[in-house]
Amino acid sequence: MLLSLLCLIISLLIQSIVTSQTSPTKCQTIVNQNIEIDFKTQIVSNEYIITFKSRYKSETRRRFIEWAFNHYKDTNVSLIESKDWQIIDRQNVGQHFPSDFDVLHVNCNVSQTLLSEWLERHPNIKKLTPQKMITRFIKYVNQSNYDVLNDDLDDFLDICDDQFCWNRNKSDDSVVFRGRQSLSWLNAFSFSFGGNGGDTRRRLLRAIPRQITSVLQADILWGMGITGAGVKVAVFDTGLPKNHQHFKRIKERTNWTNEKTFDDGLGHGTFVAGVVNSNKECLGFAPDAELHVYRVFTNNQVSYTSWFLDAFNYAILKKINVLNLSIGGPDFMDHPFVDKVWELTANNIIMISAIGNDGPLYGTLNNPADQMDVIGVGGINFEDQIARFSSRGMTTWELPSGYGRLKPDIVTYGSAVRGSSIKGGCRSLSGTSVASPVVAGAVTLLMSAVLHMGNAINPASMKQALMASARRLPNIPMFEQGWGKLDLVRAYQVLLSYRPQATLSPSYLDFTECPYMWPYCTQPLYYSAMPTIVNITILNGMGVTGYISGKPQWHPYTPQNGQYLDIAITYSDILWPWSGWMSIYISVSADAQQWEGIAQGHISLTVESPPSERGGQPQKSDIKLPIKVKIIATPPKSKRILWDQYHNLRYPPGYFPRDNLHMKNDPLDWNGDHIHTNFKDMYQHLRTNGYYVEVLGVPYTCFDAKLYGTLLVVDPEEEFFPEEITKLKRDVDDGLSVILFADWYNVTVMKKVKFYDENTRQWWEPDTGGSNIPALNDLLSSWGIVLGDYVYEGEFKIGTHDMYYASGASIVKFPQKDSVLVRKDLNDQGLEILNGQKQEIKNVPILGLYSSYSEIGAQKGRISIYGDSNCLDTAHMQKDCFWMIEALLQFSTTGKVPVIFEQSIKDEDIKANEVQNSDINDKQRHQLQEVPQRMEGNHLYRYSKVLEHHLENTHTIRSLPSCLSLKYETAVPLNKSLPTNLYKSQKLLSVSGIDIPMSFPQPKHTNNFEHFDSSQWETGALFYDVKDSEVRIPSLTTLFLVVIMVLVFFLLKQWFFHLRPHRPRKRRSRITVRRLLLQALPSRVPTV
Repeated sequence: MLLSLLCLIISLLIQSIVTSQTSPTKCQTIVNQNIEIDFKTQIVSNEYIITFKSRYKSETRRRFIEWAFNHYKDTNVSLIESKDWQIIDRQNVGQHFPSDFDVLHVNCNVSQTLLSEWLERHPNIKKLTPQKMITRFIKYVNQSNYDVLNDDLDDFLDICDDQFCWNRNKSDDSVVFRGRQSLSWLNAFSFSFGGNGGDTRRRLLRAIPRQITSVLQADILWGMGITGAGVKVAVFDTGLPKNHQHFKRIKERTNWTNEKTFDDGLGHGTFVAGVVNSNKECLGFAPDAELHVYRVFTNNQVSYTSWFLDAFNYAILKKINVLNLSIGGPDFMDHPFVDKVWELTANNIIMISAIGNDGPLYGTLNNPADQMDVIGVGGINFEDQIARFSSRGMTTWELPSGYGRLKPDIVTYGSAVRGSSIKGGCRSLSGTSVASPVVAGAVTLLMSAVLHMGNAINPASMKQALMASARRLPNIPMFEQGWGKLDLVRAYQVLLSYRPQATLSPSYLDFTECPYMWPYCTQPLYYSAMPTIVNITILNGMGVTGYISGKPQWHPYTPQNGQYLDIAITYSDILWPWSGWMSIYISVSADAQQWEGIAQGHISLTVESPPSERGGQPQKSDIKLPIKVKIIATPPKSKRILWDQYHNLRYPPGYFPRDNLHMKNDPLDWNGDHIHTNFKDMYQHLRTNGYYVEVLGVPYTCFDAKLYGTLLVVDPEEEFFPEEITKLKRDVDDGLSVILFADWYNVTVMKKVKFYDENTRQWWEPDTGGSNIPALNDLLSSWGIVLGDYVYEGEFKIGTHDMYYASGASIVKFPQKDSVLVRKDLNDQGLEILNGQKQEIKNVPILGLYSSYSEIGAQKGRISIYGDSNCLDTAHMQKDCFWMIEALLQFSTTGKVPVIFEQSIKDEDIKANEVQNSDINDKQRHQLQEVPQRMEGNHLYRYSKVLEHHLENTHTIRSLPSCLSLKYETAVPLNKSLPTNLYKSQKLLSVSGIDIPMSFPQPKHTNNFEHFDSSQWETGALFYDVKDSEVRIPSLTTLFLVVIMVLVFFLLKQWFFHLRPHRPRKRRSRITVRRLLLQALPSRVPTV
């Protein structure tokens, strides 16, 4: 006992000495800050980007444009004169090099369609697109580095120990927190001090690590001499101060903005560069990498597409290896930007980008992180929980016709990460713009370790290595974590044994694995259901181009009932750059109408690429996609709901206002609606209550209404084909019920909420309201139902349920017979927006239920209308109305009006046929039309699948598209079985042996950058806090303490030995010693 106590005292003494040496500077309070980032993308008036099919000198590009304008022969159109257009001169280093685009300013009023027709006639001009301005809004919000479970922060004292500095973060009146959910920006680090009987009212949060590099064990690679040398890494952000003390290898700083400075006026670019490349205090991952700084944002947070294009071209010219883009936006339809990102990666530049800070809502990914060839990074905290701010998948490119792809690719630490401050020293920030440089620094470090592998390390192979080595976080869906948490050491092992190949993301489909495979795992498949669509990303590490050789084949497993699955496959013709897609349509065969069980099989395909630089035969890679699906007997039609996805616009890059007009701080609605993104909570509620929800991605003319009980239409922005209106009337007559949740639409209000943008010098008007009410009125005209254009809001009760009507429409016409109409007192929000006046309107009809009957008395389908969808939309929800949709589904199924609605009508003594507001003077309210009309001059046609635009500024209906006809693959059965756990058998399919322990040399102190104590969590920690399956490396302090303790032990032993009296001891003979040694080492004969 005495010996152990002495050892403990000595070890603590030494530890305190070592700690004081590693922290020579005075302890300073560190305040963690969360980064709240938002982006706004707008078209610049009369400015266009002309892209060319190759790079040309400026004079050559000008001649191409002049030829295009001068050789247009249409005599019916007045030609544009040379004085009416000009090429905007570049004010950056890009002016000295050939380019593949120019920015054209047009002085006269000519439509983009006409300009495109003129210019794209030239054989060397590729495309004309509008110039876009990107405005980034950065807000730093202070967060304390530890927190408590209640709001009483005053009970805590300021703490500053040897390794971690803390302060009590007082409340700031200028910062508005949304209840307790703001804590989720730092939603981790909890530990308890007591046992089960301890005080549970409050708890401290675990200390934030001093060095992010230590958490990810970068010092292991540093100790092997891997420090980023030989790699060019570029940071696109707000610049970097000159002669910053944290950086020693700044190769070049370039400015691409219209401000005459290279310096960082905001600090964001400095922080990002520090996480990648700093060599002092707050260490970066690759301190010896060659740093290239690209300033693409002004101090006012403004940038233009053309600035990025010039900077990207320069990065290609400079042969950058790794590029970090801690910025992004929702506009994946900015074609020049997207095309240039493809060109970057095609030139072997590994791009890492943040997926966005718009979580926890699904479907909020930013571009370019959502592109297949880019490594999209999400954020976690130091408790390995997905950060609340981190955006979630799925990608919205593919909506509404199908499902999005898997994103993010990986996640890493993005909460309370320390990095370089603009004035020296360190600061802590949170956000995916922090997680992105963590991965960029790790990639730079990894690349420097495998430079000898040449072109085998490329954007695809690096992403494959990161994915294969990532550690999956438990109980988190794939659209939140991707492949899992970044593991730097394992990624290094993967790269060492990597061979060029093609892989899939995800690498398997197991619809029984929840919650990882959400939403696919939440609903079993059955016969006659809409095909379940899964979009797979194909990563091709063999070359920048490739293709699928032959056709993919479906192999059902006979012992595992694979014959009950019908599989259809579509895929990209060319895999470029480094990637492509494959869409899997999964249906159940007619033989399984009443069968229940698990069906399995796999899809096989071969990816082929041209020969490598060494020559030889074309490169081939065989891939398998295991599939495991649960099948049930077809449920009754009353339980089957068809969600209308076709009439929800995917992503409109124009000005589409929020469904809730009270959200003035963020008026643009850029999230595409989908049952598994912003309506996921409603979907989960329906599934919990036993309903089966299928997604309709085609027009109404393409589904069999006899199979479904209810068609659910929520907040549609799209127009309807005339054939759809006729088909729906027929379907309702045949027994299909319809539930519709609408939203507001008013032309006067739409014009009122327009805004003038000082940068683009133009007015922005909405292209539609919250939903397309004129189109809905066309759809409902067969039953005499009309929604009005007054905008209402207010709180009320239906039964015991508190409700909030957020910017909704009213019902102005409804059938008088066989119907129920619910009215409530609401505020006239339209009047408030127009004149600033508040007025309560009595008895506003907001909910209608109608049962139709045939001439002979047979009951047809039922129709339910509610004027507001915000109570279902997670993005805008204040009070949910999931109970209401369940009640309406019961009405659709049984035809019986729910008691709660009958009671509400009885309480207010209102009859269904009194749809009028006789006590209201319209002139006193405001001059608005009762029935909303489509706004003249709107640009809905730009995003519509129904409308078609003509040069005369008229809109017509397109031809009805043909229904999707799937060609199911010919099955090639196999007499084999899949493993029970597909994840364990598939997660490391691309490489083998990365879980085998590797021996690493001890990290050594080097002269090129500072070394900090590797104990990452607490002062007394003996090992890195990693999982049992991870490599566990003791820190230098731990090794030093072990050596000291061993020496102390031997000294004490010798001391006790000399204190004891000597006793004569009988010595063993040489023969006995020799015999004992031979028994211990029978293969050797020791010499004595």
